[in-house]
Amino acid sequence: MRAVITVLGKDMVGILARVSSECAEHNINVVEVTQSILQDMFAMIMMVEIDKCDIPFPDFADKLTAIGEEMHLVIHTMHEDIFNAMHTI
Repeated sequence: MRAVITVLGKDMVGILARVSSECAEHNINVVEVTQSILQDMFAMIMMVEIDKCDIPFPDFADKLTAIGEEMHLVIHTMHEDIFNAMHTI
């Protein structure tokens, strides 16, 4: 199973490190990352494998949301099945 994590906000040192560290702490493997900086705005999309996550997925998503609030970023974490369903009609 996979999930998509998006991060948006003002660029600063340590965004990628903080999000990927939280993933590693819960046995979540980062499969792919793309990031851009547009002027001073940071945008990142991560594809992660959540099969071995050691906490329930909603709890992990809440942890990333809290990190986003702490760092003044918007972080969304979505299960791949929901992401795919949203884009299928």
